[in-house]
Amino acid sequence: MLADAPVTTLLPVVDLDRARHFYEQSLGLRPVGARADGKFIYACAGGALLALFPRHQGTRAEHTALSFQVPDVEAAVRALEAAGVVFEDYDLPGLRTEGHLCVLGAERAAWFKDSEGNILCVHQDLA
Repeated sequence: MLADAPVTTLLPVVDLDRARHFYEQSLGLRPVGARADGKFIYACAGGALLALFPRHQGTRAEHTALSFQVPDVEAAVRALEAAGVVFEDYDLPGLRTEGHLCVLGAERAAWFKDSEGNILCVHQDLA
């Protein structure tokens, strides 16, 4: 029923200006613009949209809220670090990163937080 419906990911932000700076300057996302309800929209690949919405409390999620599939995760990590993105490192049961990267099943992934504390990821599918 929804297989052909466009997808919008909603992320809460405390400071919309700070978040916009991060998403535009650090991640290089393409702004679409503000909506009357206060959301700010970005266009992503495949017709997907990302909507930042102001929320006084910010995020409460302790999981990955959004993951970007990239062709070369190591190159993406280097490029994002050069843009000021700080990657997380984990040493947990079932999740241990080395050089910010971890192999999980059929993908390699690295995690970082946006300016508002949302957990984001870049991942590469493995053949």
